[in-house]
Amino acid sequence: MVVAARRTAFTTAGRALSQVAAADLAAPVLAALAAELELRLTPATAVDDVVLGNCCGPGGDLARVAALAAGLGVQVPGVTVDRQCGSGLDAVRLAGALVGSGVAEVVLAGGTESASLAGFARAAFAPPGTPDPDMGPAAEALAVACRVDRERQDAYAERSHARAIAMQDGGGYDTELVAVHGVRHDDRPRRGLTRQTLSRFRPAFAEGGSVTAGNACGKSDGAAVVAVVSERLRDQAGLPGLRILGSAVCGVDPALPGLGPVPAVRRVLAAAGVRLADVEVLEITEAFAAQVLACTDALGLDPLGADAERVCPQGGALALGHPWGASGAMLVVRLFSQLVHSPGPGPGPGLDPGYPAGGPRYGLACCAIGGGQGLAVLVERVG
Repeated sequence: MVVAARRTAFTTAGRALSQVAAADLAAPVLAALAAELELRLTPATAVDDVVLGNCCGPGGDLARVAALAAGLGVQVPGVTVDRQCGSGLDAVRLAGALVGSGVAEVVLAGGTESASLAGFARAAFAPPGTPDPDMGPAAEALAVACRVDRERQDAYAERSHARAIAMQDGGGYDTELVAVHGVRHDDRPRRGLTRQTLSRFRPAFAEGGSVTAGNACGKSDGAAVVAVVSERLRDQAGLPGLRILGSAVCGVDPALPGLGPVPAVRRVLAAAGVRLADVEVLEITEAFAAQVLACTDALGLDPLGADAERVCPQGGALALGHPWGASGAMLVVRLFSQLVHSPGPGPGPGLDPGYPAGGPRYGLACCAIGGGQGLAVLVERVG
């Protein structure tokens, strides 16, 4: 059960958080969650473990370093996982498995990344002789293969920024944010970014291509963490939360890694016996508009039309940024805010998805992963 979810602001690499190491980004978020649990769990229960995802940090066990820096106590261990852009979501998935198996009752899980202080260029996604494209060229190839044109990509990017700005203006992100070094707001969303403006961006990865800096995410710094506890503790404290119903990881062609979420979503829904039509909120890491649209096309969703209030309805990584190891956990933070914190009339100012009384019940978090993997986690609002 996810009973609390917090994050730092996501800031563009080289800007406000550029001198804050990955472990130090995560530590204030861990401390905030631990303090929240101490107040809300009755009786207060110690944290059993910390699981954090990270992709390009300095090496070592960042989760243990962050746990110590957060003041959780020397008795609290930590482990760092790397599934590239899915690392933060995989950390939540692993925490759910630890708690679900009875090995632990309280686990803090998520991810952290300082793109500004990345310790190395990306490692190989695949072995020699196997396609191993960088994510930009891979998104370009996916746009061609799946016939996702420039106009749709720019329209989706415009939508992401507009919704993120609406959320910021209405204070919609405030309940999930933890200040770090005085930084309290995401700095990437652009006010008044239009398709006309986006149309002037040049192709970034191929001559005559459709993927640009305008319809792609930005490299960012940030951390996102959630508290996963047993059903016994949640019920005892009378807390609302998100039950982790299941997860799935799938492999796809490394040449087109952006399609990874599609089989993962299908697999987790089939295992849980839940229809995609019943999922009110689907959060997908918006690494590239082309990638989101290729996946939603394959799943039969239209985020620019009938499903606009289901797919990243409050903006995503195109507007907020993509701190690789943290982005997957960010999806769960966003689901928690939408399904638990504000399950009422809509996701933000001027946005009305027409949720049923009591708010949305099911949410999905999914992401594409370099090297040809996809990860999906299905949650259900409880309480």
